[in-house]
Amino acid sequence: MDHSSPDAPVVRDDIHWPALIAAIASITAVGIAIGLGLPLLSVILEKRGISSSMIGLNSAMAGIAAMAAAPATTWLARRLGVVTTMVLAIVAAAASALGFYFAEALWMWFPLRIIFHGAITILFVLSEFWINTAAPPSRRGLVLGIYATVLSLGFAAGPLIFSIVGSEGILPFAIGAGIILLAAIPVLMARKENPVIGSSATDLPFMRYVFLVPTATAAVFVFGAVESGGLSLFPIYANRTGFTESQGALLLTMIGLGNVLFQIPIGMIADRIGDRRRLLSLFAIIGLVGSLALPFLIHNWMLTAIILLFWGGSVAGLYTVGLAHLGDKLHGSDLASANAAFVFCYALGMLVGPQTIGVAMDVTGHHGFAWALAFFFALYVVLTLFRLVLSPKRA
Repeated sequence: MDHSSPDAPVVRDDIHWPALIAAIASITAVGIAIGLGLPLLSVILEKRGISSSMIGLNSAMAGIAAMAAAPATTWLARRLGVVTTMVLAIVAAAASALGFYFAEALWMWFPLRIIFHGAITILFVLSEFWINTAAPPSRRGLVLGIYATVLSLGFAAGPLIFSIVGSEGILPFAIGAGIILLAAIPVLMARKENPVIGSSATDLPFMRYVFLVPTATAAVFVFGAVESGGLSLFPIYANRTGFTESQGALLLTMIGLGNVLFQIPIGMIADRIGDRRRLLSLFAIIGLVGSLALPFLIHNWMLTAIILLFWGGSVAGLYTVGLAHLGDKLHGSDLASANAAFVFCYALGMLVGPQTIGVAMDVTGHHGFAWALAFFFALYVVLTLFRLVLSPKRA
């Protein structure tokens, strides 16, 4: 592959460990902050007697903030530097996390949500950009597999912390803010590895990056839609098909376990495959088959658990391999902008997924959950096969 572009960094074959640790610390903070923050804030609003629709509206600020912050991230990082921008985002996220405890009026939670999720999105984009520049091309899949595993563990650790500390008092907010602030230490320690975002030779408008590497951005859109929609509505689906709340929760844990277990092996396989779009297509096909099989096997807990374990790994593989595919195609400023487009598509998926799946369940009954998931995977299978046929060996 030709790595020479006007904005390309010098390609090294070693892993940049300080940069890797800084990016992983940031993404751990992102995972825990989202995993702890989303259930905590919803529970507190419900205790205050706020209606479900208003809680939903307040939660939707997360997607809106992410979609607004993603395009602005490259512009900010180019002017302030990646490390400075990340540290400012860490401080803003920690301050707004603590701010929820002191904000009594509901209207105050709307700007706080925008600041919190906007800052978290900036961290998300820049840690992904940094890790893609820190990863040598020959080991990019492995490095991104480690990164995605840590993100999955962060998402799992958030609800676990919430289940232990509960929603009373300042403690859960202080823990959340403290964890976010801790991420600043490795980021500052790695400041000498600060990746430079120069001006791009192409300097395309933001939305062009969404379509520049469509196999990658569509992969993360499907991942966002399926992950957020699945996590939100699977407990309802499990309950309606005869499982108890605890059985449904265990099945949900199998998806998370698949996320964690398969990312590093998937990354290592991706390093050995020339055209990663084939792997992305395979994951989408596994997701499609698993979704279509769900209504027929859902009444058997063990079979459902096995399906969800592999299904969870395949879904998360779309994220890991999609990100590696992006890093293969672009460098420097183009990669930073494309990472922003990647996170934008993830946020878009998070907005579209739960809505589509919820409507499908209302219209076609509880198995609408599986049909809607199959719909997202089928769209992606068509796209990847079309791209593979259209451009079988793009450099």
